[in-house]
Amino acid sequence: MKHTIILTSFLLCFLTLSAAQKTPAEKLIARLQKLHQKGYMYGHQDDPFYGITWEWDTDRSDTKELVGDYPAVMGFDLGGIEMGDEKNLDSVPFNRIREEIISHYYRGGIITISWHPRNPLTGTTAWIEKDIERYDNAVNALRAINHERLVKQIVNPKHTVRSVLTGGSQHAKFTEWMNRVTMFLKSLTDNKGNPIPVIFRPWHENNGSWFWWGQNNCTDDEFQTLWNMLQDYVNKQLPTSIVWSYSPNLDGMWTETRFLKRYPGDSRVDLIGLDAYQWGTEADFKAGVTADLKFISTFASQHCKLIAMTECGYQNSPDATWWTRVFKPLIENYPVCYFLPWRNYKKEHFGASKDAKTAEDFKAWAKNKRLLLLNDIK
Repeated sequence: MKHTIILTSFLLCFLTLSAAQKTPAEKLIARLQKLHQKGYMYGHQDDPFYGITWEWDTDRSDTKELVGDYPAVMGFDLGGIEMGDEKNLDSVPFNRIREEIISHYYRGGIITISWHPRNPLTGTTAWIEKDIERYDNAVNALRAINHERLVKQIVNPKHTVRSVLTGGSQHAKFTEWMNRVTMFLKSLTDNKGNPIPVIFRPWHENNGSWFWWGQNNCTDDEFQTLWNMLQDYVNKQLPTSIVWSYSPNLDGMWTETRFLKRYPGDSRVDLIGLDAYQWGTEADFKAGVTADLKFISTFASQHCKLIAMTECGYQNSPDATWWTRVFKPLIENYPVCYFLPWRNYKKEHFGASKDAKTAEDFKAWAKNKRLLLLNDIK
């Protein structure tokens, strides 16, 4: 009964928007809500670039080779574009990313984009744990020989977010980085020059601390200021085509007070995502996802937001029945509009594939009318 109330609340939230849709972003939001009434869409990161046993072939897809259809949602990442690189952090050329986004749009599919920017303060990757370890070791070494004065001269990686905000030492650099991201997003147009709407998912998994924008690496106020700064910059040039996704990581212990500390606000969020991988035990994964989806579904229905599993999967799943036995029961009672397993790449794969142990299980699930692939959403 509770799940029925949540679903009904979602429908009521979007009735006005559906009747008065205007911008490409509003049309996409209305479409996501309408499609959710049919089921939940399958998405996949980097689907057209490589699979478990192949890479860089054109017109290939692990999903299509398994079930005869493309994913309804395709995910792409812009990490590296801030540096002016020709390829992203996973060695995918940005020109190819643009081509595949436009192709999927013309197929009738939906696009979501993430961004793992390098660390503008240290010059290293988006992942910060090794930077913090090196910093701590250097500080301890200096203090061991009573050189406290020199400690202040070492760059503290936990100051990265404050360094890019207005007045910070890296603000000018980061402004150029935001411009490069915006220019790429702006280049996503159809053959008439109209903007292609995309779901943009920056600063994801911020409640963890592995990225430089993570929980223990900046204050809540700094994080919200970072979100606002990027969003305002992008929206100034792309006011009509971006659907903004706020996507924390699997938590399992959300309260409204904790969640609101970093939540950018209803006027700044269109979709609330959950990034949730099974890294530990099956029992812990089930408990965490169930707790999070219960909380997020309730919160989203109260705030008129869509929800999705914006990253998910079980790396190299040893369980042939994982999709239908573990994952499907977790999401089917909540208003999840899509779920997006991460990329399939050689020995590290998450999504559907004929080369995965879960192939037959996913193939059977794909016959269920509630699981939506590309042809189901056209």
